[in-house]
Amino acid sequence: MNRFAQFISAALLATPALATEETAKFSYDDVFNLEYASSPQFSNDSETIFYVRNFMDKMADKKRSNLWRIGADGSDHRPLTAGKYSDSSPQLSPDGKVLAFVSDRSGSAQIHLLWLDNGHFLQISHLPHYPAGLTWSPDGSMLAFSMFVPESKPLPVKLPTPPKGATWADKPVFIDRATYRADGRGYLKQGHSQIFVLPREGGTPRQITSGEFNHSGTLSWAPDGNAIYFSANRNPDHELEPGNSELYKANLTSGDIQPVTERYGPDYEPRLSPDGKYLAYLGYDDEHLGYHNVALNVLDLSQGTTRVIETATDRSVNQFRWLSDSKRIAYAYDDYGSTKIAITRLNGSEKLVAKDAGGLSLGRPYGGAHFDVSASGKVIYTHTDGMQPAELAITSGRQPQVLTSLNSDLLPFRDMAQVEEITYKSSYDGREIQGWVAYPPNFDPEKKYPLLLEIHGGPFANYGPRFAAEIQLFAAAGYVTLYTNPRGSTSYGHEFANLIHHNYPSQDYDDLISGVDALISQGYINEDQLYVTGGSGGGTLTAWIISKTDRFRAAVVAKPVINWESFVLTADYSRFFTKYWFSGMPWEKPEEYRRRSPLTYVGNVETPTLLLTGEQDYRTPISETEQFYQALKLRQVPTAMVRIPGASHGIAARPSQLIAKVASILYWFDEYKNEADEAEKPAVAVSDQ
Repeated sequence: MNRFAQFISAALLATPALATEETAKFSYDDVFNLEYASSPQFSNDSETIFYVRNFMDKMADKKRSNLWRIGADGSDHRPLTAGKYSDSSPQLSPDGKVLAFVSDRSGSAQIHLLWLDNGHFLQISHLPHYPAGLTWSPDGSMLAFSMFVPESKPLPVKLPTPPKGATWADKPVFIDRATYRADGRGYLKQGHSQIFVLPREGGTPRQITSGEFNHSGTLSWAPDGNAIYFSANRNPDHELEPGNSELYKANLTSGDIQPVTERYGPDYEPRLSPDGKYLAYLGYDDEHLGYHNVALNVLDLSQGTTRVIETATDRSVNQFRWLSDSKRIAYAYDDYGSTKIAITRLNGSEKLVAKDAGGLSLGRPYGGAHFDVSASGKVIYTHTDGMQPAELAITSGRQPQVLTSLNSDLLPFRDMAQVEEITYKSSYDGREIQGWVAYPPNFDPEKKYPLLLEIHGGPFANYGPRFAAEIQLFAAAGYVTLYTNPRGSTSYGHEFANLIHHNYPSQDYDDLISGVDALISQGYINEDQLYVTGGSGGGTLTAWIISKTDRFRAAVVAKPVINWESFVLTADYSRFFTKYWFSGMPWEKPEEYRRRSPLTYVGNVETPTLLLTGEQDYRTPISETEQFYQALKLRQVPTAMVRIPGASHGIAARPSQLIAKVASILYWFDEYKNEADEAEKPAVAVSDQ
């Protein structure tokens, strides 16, 4: 067994840490013991919260979940379901007596009902595919959901019939759709998502929509229960204009489907106000920019007029919920790397109620939060302070109250990395850049530490002071770990994000390197021990960085784009990338694609580089990784490639994959951290000209 195999095996077979100074650090095995809350929902009287408690099944190497309840004051915390199943999407019935949810406890994902008075639950569906967007009708007599409906198209060619007993190869697959595969789903089956309704008593679901369009996402019932509002792209050119969706109203009696909005751009997440007078939704006018701020819109159904609701200035709305008075809306948005929740009145006045939402991304410190709002205006939400995954918190008085402590059996007994915010000026134009530093346990500023720069993907995304197992593991291994939001990151407004419009990668390099220099200036970084890694867009930037400087002793490039020309022709959403990230097609603007491709500058790379990608990645296909790997091999630069079997772009979707990813990165850095280099030269910049 080679050293890499030994390193990974040791990581995956790690045993629970003992309470000693050496083993009390956050470890690989601790990943399997993490839990977090999601999908909170108030009871009708606002005294109880129902939520999903997520945990890891070590034997199956999967995330599982059960339904739990807790009092709004933190009391009576107990399970509603149990077992190593995936119970999700809880939806309280209008009368408050029953929870509908989706569970795989019968072997496939099906709709179940749970009676809250006696705890009994019953499967009411026998569906061939996963039901999504589960939503009660106003009178509680039906449930609406969307589900994939397969279609069968015969081959356009006539093939001979095999003789009896013959063993012939499988028939060819004929593909004529623009989007023929999708990351996480593989090669797509023929068919589309359609909307269904199912009686509360179960039975046969009735299909409401049809046609060669996908109908999914948030579903909202009309007050009389005779129509459903939804979002879809039903335009004739929907394959070439994937983001041009509208809101529609489907009549359940006649089957008629009428458009409710009409503009160029996405309109989605329709939600009727409790009084049925207004339809709120998210969307924006599409200008073919890399990034658009998402606005909260409200349509007056009686007047037919739409207005944009005043929300946080120059920030995107992530999600929203109506309050019971139909005059206020609670919404979430990202601001300077933190997820916040505010309540706004339709007349424009606003109140910030939470600024620490998140904790749903276990691997890396990305945004994302769930919340609900009570009749009295209290908000229950997933909370994180950077030291733990999502807990439940409720807005109560001046400061939110944290109700749960799902990891109290683990994290208090680990010496976790402390996370601290840092701001600095970019060397390119003096813009202020925000970042965070995770310090190794027992950090001593008088000592010298290796520095690990970890870069987020997207590129239109953001990191923040949120829990991240990968960051904690890097710090536990002794690395001061820096993660930042360079230009192009969201949560800083329209202009900052679009600094990389048709210009990525570019000066985001300067923003990142300036962060490294800012930390070096603090005096506790060993300048000869600099390391860099990142995934997706961060992998692209890692490859870009090592083509411009040899300051880093080693690099790990995870699931990158290396060659923009090949990427846009093999990625799952080619129509989006070519239209929004470039000014023309690769055969029209080859110089633009090549100027921005790390492959163009691979001749400058001297840094030992590990490449790491999932074999089923269709967002940044593994062929991108293979190009850079072969180029580095041809140049005789120390390199290796790690392929994660069965993994898509969400390379760390399973606990063992997250561990394997981090262990691979640390293995590579460890190989070069202690390498003797007597003739090491001073760092010099490498020109890209």
